Amino acid sequence: MTLQFSLGTAAPETVDAACVLIGVYEHGVLTSAAARVDSATDGLIKRQVESGDISGKAGSTTLLFAPAGVAAKRVLVVGLGAQKSFDSARFQKVNLEAARVLGKLPLTEAVSYLTEVDVPGRDHAWRVRVAALASDHAAYRYTATFKPRDKSKQPELGAITFAAGDDAHAGLDQARAIAEGVRFARDLANLPPNICNPAYIAAQAQAFAEGKDKVSCKVLDEVEMDKLGFGSLLAVGRGSVNKPRLIVLQYQGGNEGDKPYAFVGKGVTFDSGGISLKPGAGMEEMKFDMGGAAGVLGAFVAAVKMGLKLNLVCVVPSVENMPDGDSYRPSDVLTSLSGLTIEVLNTDAEGRLILCDALTYTAQTFQPHTLIDAATLTGACVIALGKHATGLMSKHDDLAAELLAAGEATLDRAWRLPLWDDYQAQLDSGFADVANIGGKSAGAITAACFLSRFTDGQRWAHLDIAGTAWDEGRKGLATGRPVALLVQWLLNQK
Repeated sequence: MTLQFSLGTAAPETVDAACVLIGVYEHGVLTSAAARVDSATDGLIKRQVESGDISGKAGSTTLLFAPAGVAAKRVLVVGLGAQKSFDSARFQKVNLEAARVLGKLPLTEAVSYLTEVDVPGRDHAWRVRVAALASDHAAYRYTATFKPRDKSKQPELGAITFAAGDDAHAGLDQARAIAEGVRFARDLANLPPNICNPAYIAAQAQAFAEGKDKVSCKVLDEVEMDKLGFGSLLAVGRGSVNKPRLIVLQYQGGNEGDKPYAFVGKGVTFDSGGISLKPGAGMEEMKFDMGGAAGVLGAFVAAVKMGLKLNLVCVVPSVENMPDGDSYRPSDVLTSLSGLTIEVLNTDAEGRLILCDALTYTAQTFQPHTLIDAATLTGACVIALGKHATGLMSKHDDLAAELLAAGEATLDRAWRLPLWDDYQAQLDSGFADVANIGGKSAGAITAACFLSRFTDGQRWAHLDIAGTAWDEGRKGLATGRPVALLVQWLLNQK
């Protein structure tokens, strides 16, 4: 179910809703909405605070059912933490936690007054957008299930009204578009790899483009790529019966002749490691190795939904990396589309081998204004930054600053790692122009150094989303990152 968003200005004590959400800080400090509800209920909120039932701790919730004096059937009191240190990240957190609680209640709609809470440096539009996206993230359910559904399921949350005036409409419109893009990315990445293979991703891209005047889709198969010289990409896919695809989406929202912005996303639909086979434990999570593809496709969907006044290209190299009698091997030497030769030292460093050809193709074909790739590229990035920050690498300080700022604005944050030439020597090869791995140290950086060999002359940045594209564990789901970051960056290009 897609969560519906709207704006409202009714008072919290008079609105007739299944549930209203109000905030309370620590030490019993009430927000304006909480104070109004407290007054209408003859001091109920303050009494709950005094009794300790409402702590105000950030993310805590207390549900009050049918309190006398208000029209709503329920009041959900959400803890905001200490007022003095309240910030953007905590605002996102409390909205996320509130939506998770709402999702467990037997209701279909709610009205949130959390968007009235002051967030230093953020306007109403930002608050509504972040609250809506946090709510949508919490409300997401993986519905392409392969087990019987429970027909006696309770009602599901389907709509949230946010307390805000007309100045928040832009934020709400952006939230709707970004939420659609994030859901597109999450749905695609969560699918099992026996369904979501390169041909399936291509079909989804074609289906999205169909009937849209400003959108076109082109798909290259393995025969066409072989003729063009995609030697590196095709080598990775040799061991699988699911043949590679190069998916090219174009959106002409700007002036004819304007250079497009370009996104490239790694689309390895399952990564066994190839001949350099991965350990069995956790290998099931390698269906998420197309998280970069899902992310850039989701950002493309959101940009089209917004009708951004710019030209955008989205290129997805998609393969399955499997061991087979025809698989590429460690010590193979590949000739890439750029003409550079690559010594394969590890077949599990395959993402950079498909990206290098896709980056070359994108640069040569479209001469983009800016080229950004997103990829679940290295475990080293997860070790360095954990699951919270995307790794960002670029030789262009201005572009890196733009992407970092977009991440801060959306709370889809990135952290810049160096891309100094000092690291390039780790990729030296005695048998080819470059090796595909650089040894144990600085693995995320040397992977980006490898990609930089194929982006000469381009205004380019690399996003390593290996830690941020999905949540770990047997029930972990795709996050839809970095859709919000990329879309905000596009919005800032106006």
